[in-house]
Amino acid sequence: MASHNSLPFCAMLPLLLSIFSSMAAIASGNFYRDFDITWGDGRGKILNNGDLLTLSLDKASGSGFQSKNEYMFGKIDMQLKLVPGNSAGTVTAYYLSSKGSTWDEIDFEFLGNLSGDPYILHTNVFSQGKGNKEQQFYLWFDPTADFHTYSILWNPQRIIFSVDGTPIREFKNLESNGVPFPKNQPMRIYSSLWNADDWATRGGLVKTDWTQAPFTASYRNFNADACIWSNGASSCNSNSPSTSNGWLSQELDTTSQERLQWVQKNYMIYNYCTDNKRFPQGLPPECSIS
Repeated sequence: MASHNSLPFCAMLPLLLSIFSSMAAIASGNFYRDFDITWGDGRGKILNNGDLLTLSLDKASGSGFQSKNEYMFGKIDMQLKLVPGNSAGTVTAYYLSSKGSTWDEIDFEFLGNLSGDPYILHTNVFSQGKGNKEQQFYLWFDPTADFHTYSILWNPQRIIFSVDGTPIREFKNLESNGVPFPKNQPMRIYSSLWNADDWATRGGLVKTDWTQAPFTASYRNFNADACIWSNGASSCNSNSPSTSNGWLSQELDTTSQERLQWVQKNYMIYNYCTDNKRFPQGLPPECSIS
């Protein structure tokens, strides 16, 4: 027989929803589980039960974190909210990188600016220790007002940089034309917030205003649909069937190509492939291949 002290279901519903909500949060990306804060003496913080990570910079130090896992190809998503206000001199870097003198790297770097002036989104690709493949963009929104999703799709055929699902850059595998492509070295995810006022804003002319410190960038909703590399083997080579690896052969469809062209026409501010002064002996070979 039911106790007269039992709560009616309608009274229990908020409690049940709270429990289910907590379970869902545990199942999603968690910064405690997926990342280690690697430097900054407490300036990097994991908050909200692992749902939020913040990095801070003051005159003494910046801060940074890295993924616990290494990846060999994947689709990596992270939501960032950048340093607001006068962020001149600061750089927020979010990238994939391997180790060693012939490292591979896929870069997002956000170059701070004076209040009211736009951030510059700097992208680069390194293979076998060589980069020099910079493209830079303005964004079509204020990246400090809210969180936005920055994604790297890395498969054996191409690398696609995207912002809120809109592709901004594609770097194709053109090894057959003698262009190195990162495909043999597993990479970790890294991010850091640091002072680079010797070059970051207007070539170093604008210095960091330390009266505005601490500067803080925030991260949430990490997701890696990726092949984890562990003990010399990829999780994607296991015999377990997977229906979620469509990204391994993904390419830009017609709509995505149009959106890419829209961004590059309206928001690209630097492209190494058009910098003839920098390459007097001729532009890199990938610049002349469609």
